[in-house]
Amino acid sequence: MEKLNYKVLEGSGYQGYILKDAPEKIMQFGEGNFLRAFVDYWFDMSNERVGWNGKAVLVQPIAMGLTKLINEQEGLYTLYLRGSEKGQKVDDKRVISSVSRCINPYDEDGWKAMMELAVSDDLEYVVSNTTEAGIVYDPACQPEDRPASSFPGKLTQVLYERFKAGKAPLVILSCELIDNNGKELEKCVGQYIDQWGLPEAFKEWCASCTFCSTLVDRIVPGRIRDPKEKEALDQANGYLDELLDVGECFGVWIIEGPQWLEEKLPFKAAGLNVHVVPDVTPYKKRKVRILNGAHTGFVLGAYLAGFDIVRDCMHDETVKGFMNKMLNEEIIPTLPLDKKDLMEFAAAVEDRFNNPFVNHELMSISLNSTSKWKARNMPSFLAYIEEKGELPVCLTMSLAAYIAFYSNDIQERTEKGLVCRRSAGNEYTVSDDAWALDFYYAHKDDTPEELVHAVLTNEQMWDQDLTKIAGLEEAVVCDLKKIRSEGAKAAYASCL
Repeated sequence: MEKLNYKVLEGSGYQGYILKDAPEKIMQFGEGNFLRAFVDYWFDMSNERVGWNGKAVLVQPIAMGLTKLINEQEGLYTLYLRGSEKGQKVDDKRVISSVSRCINPYDEDGWKAMMELAVSDDLEYVVSNTTEAGIVYDPACQPEDRPASSFPGKLTQVLYERFKAGKAPLVILSCELIDNNGKELEKCVGQYIDQWGLPEAFKEWCASCTFCSTLVDRIVPGRIRDPKEKEALDQANGYLDELLDVGECFGVWIIEGPQWLEEKLPFKAAGLNVHVVPDVTPYKKRKVRILNGAHTGFVLGAYLAGFDIVRDCMHDETVKGFMNKMLNEEIIPTLPLDKKDLMEFAAAVEDRFNNPFVNHELMSISLNSTSKWKARNMPSFLAYIEEKGELPVCLTMSLAAYIAFYSNDIQERTEKGLVCRRSAGNEYTVSDDAWALDFYYAHKDDTPEELVHAVLTNEQMWDQDLTKIAGLEEAVVCDLKKIRSEGAKAAYASCL
């Protein structure tokens, strides 16, 4: 079977949208599964819907990467977007043609190609996803490096080349999973300008570039793990695709930027779920408190109740009802965004958790639940109490379920974690920071009253003494006893 390229695709009988030639408007640092299932998808859809007529040139951010493979396939790859929408199974296939080529700046020809692209009149955007560790200032980088080892160093080299050529400033869209990603990237570029003694005029030119912090949201499993399924897909497509990519059908991209950027970018005109906003913070809060907060809020008790994967929880009326009550009555009322928007986002969360293609294990979500509950659930918990003057029933039960999960029939403390046993009879290992595991192991023989008091007064966990919240200690003790005596599912049912 022949490898995917434009000629092979034409011979395969593919009937979908394809754009073979277009100006290269994007320099994209990162050629991995996420960007190809996310950013390159949005631009591909814009090409089809509104004739944006643009392509992305991918830049390999580290010495080893996919350049050869991407160029062999002429930038083409098959993207499957799979999941559930309004309870209906979705399995969409699209060949993405918004990528023109890939550059490896670690070889001489690739370095020259990157610098030629840097001064192109067609270039308008820089996009990046170089992992959480990518946006770092490394003073070892020097201006004569070809290329600088850090991503901000490479970007400074690209921008300086463009400045020297007298070309227009760029819009920079950072997708790394850190807070204020765009601002942090701009800060690193400024540090290199100072360290390398670059002209003040270049610093002023960089200030006219638009560095955007963005929030990205799409789960991208990436590859098909089952070789038989992969072979079947290639056979059905009529070509071999070594870059085949898989993401969930849900996706949203929130870009923090000036109002003019919304008109410049093609996404609004194309009717896509990409939005330019003055401040990305409320949208991050929405994602953390609703999507991540839902996960952490229900999975620990659900695991104790005998469930193993998220999708099965969505098929149980008690667990799903508990999650939805927590979201709709306790979390959403505390968020500073349009309530209709929040309810729609929460409804999409249920669909995402019900994805028939992803077996998302509850135990994988349970990792580091102490810090997760503090970051994802506690802000909603405290805000609800402040606004309503009473305890939120489901979030309080969630806190008790967290304690129960970390203390259920503790067997031993090993290097890997805290070995506990659930009522189904199987042992499971709690993974968290060593101090948190040591704490629970030290309290393994406590009564419910003693354990709850020790947890709530542990300021290393919560940065405060939670027993000062009126009625909380008594409520958590009651909930913990109910989980231990009647089971977690019955405890969840008591909240409904």
